[in-house]
Amino acid sequence: MEDDESGTAMDGIITQFNTYEDFLDSQITSLDLFYLEDEELARQLVELGYRGSGEVLKREEFEARKAVAEASRLSQRTQQKILSSAGKELKDNFLKALALREEANRNGKMTSIIFIRDKNSHGQELSGYIDFAHRLKTEDFEVYFSGKKKLLPRPTDLSFYNWETHVSTSNASPNYQVIAENSSGLLFKNKRDRKILNVDPKVPPGDNTTRTPIQTDLYTQAAIYDHITRRKT
Repeated sequence: MEDDESGTAMDGIITQFNTYEDFLDSQITSLDLFYLEDEELARQLVELGYRGSGEVLKREEFEARKAVAEASRLSQRTQQKILSSAGKELKDNFLKALALREEANRNGKMTSIIFIRDKNSHGQELSGYIDFAHRLKTEDFEVYFSGKKKLLPRPTDLSFYNWETHVSTSNASPNYQVIAENSSGLLFKNKRDRKILNVDPKVPPGDNTTRTPIQTDLYTQAAIYDHITRRKT
């Protein structure tokens, strides 16, 4: 019980003072300075335990505890920030589906491919396949989850097609290789486990992959292909 109280007291000191010198100064009285006439000597006496009105705390212990407290603070802040969907009131099924998959795509347990067909701000119909995990790493998804922007395929995504201008592009991502010239249609090869993902809705999507059509009010058509990545041991 006493150890718990001592630990709590130490934690309070760590929180209260930015530097060890600040802590030492808090233990020095005006009477100490009057007799000693040397602030540095007064600090040394506090550090040795000969002066001071509170806890005796060595510099090494102070700095170690300070480092742990700072690491904990940064870790908590990172955890709060890491999920863009956290704390958002999501009403559409599409955004809810992305939120369910966000953490797994961030930590590498899953690499989802998002299919979207819709119109851009110019009224042009677009369709494309998006590497969700890659996009999460390269842009802030908070704007999508908050409804400020609408997620749409880009010419830099895995696959992109503008039905009005007939602009067609395909690009490999850190997670997938695109196999476009194929009798089976468009295929994606996972770079981690080398499994093939088939986006044709008429055939099975492939090993460790599921296809989920999304009923959404945001898009003309949407589907998500979830691939569970299993690296060979």
